[in-house]
Amino acid sequence: MLPNAQIGVSNCACVKLNFADVLAGGRGELRRDRSARQISVAELLGFEDMSVEVERKFVCNADTLKTLEEIGAVCLAQREFKDQYFDSPTFDLTLRDVWLRKRKGCWELKCPTSAGETEEASGGPSEAAAAALCSRYREITDLPDIQQRVREELCGDGERSASPPADDDDDESWPSGMNLRCFAEFTTVRRSFALEEDGVQVDLDQADFGYSVGEIEVLVPEGGDVQSALEKIGRTAQKLGVASDQRVEGKMNVYLKRNHPEHYARLLSAHVL
Repeated sequence: MLPNAQIGVSNCACVKLNFADVLAGGRGELRRDRSARQISVAELLGFEDMSVEVERKFVCNADTLKTLEEIGAVCLAQREFKDQYFDSPTFDLTLRDVWLRKRKGCWELKCPTSAGETEEASGGPSEAAAAALCSRYREITDLPDIQQRVREELCGDGERSASPPADDDDDESWPSGMNLRCFAEFTTVRRSFALEEDGVQVDLDQADFGYSVGEIEVLVPEGGDVQSALEKIGRTAQKLGVASDQRVEGKMNVYLKRNHPEHYARLLSAHVL
């Protein structure tokens, strides 16, 4: 795992990326002002409402930062954020591999892409195996779209509810109107890097429950070239020396295993995790 000292806030010259810093054009010290709205990668790329997130996780070690420097990675930002995940008491969303999250005051929904919407790796068994290590989720950030999709999932079989709850427009109370509760909450310190490979971002995450993990991520606009994203991730993994056959658990997997083993076991049985 990546030691705390290597990813800690006090040891990073990177800054929290927000509109004020971008407009000022300066380095900007690590800001304590959490009212500034942070820019997401999706916003910077221009497809913030809906995109496909293609991602591969890897184990951080003592050489990760050195390797990133050697391959010319540029540190974009270091920030701290709290995630809250919501589901029904019977886990109707997560058992369908649908993840409702509130991060930095904004709602996000990650749901699996349809079989026909992703392209499989071409070339041979090794490429297919590498692609299998990557996750692909449609990421929805527009609140009305999130609410509609959640209603459809809760109704089952993609059915649409007859009418939306009266408090849909209330950013805080709408989950309770759908009988959703927070089942996971944790804080992450994230250090983000951009590579010369177009559109590739590497994140080093350290969660407050004692787990560190790296992520290689490419965001693809809806209907975009997923195959190209898989190839970029594969090339980046090789540069980082990431084992080609190693599947690494994400933060949520580890959090549930440690804190909610029954929920974790049900997700395993449903082949979600």
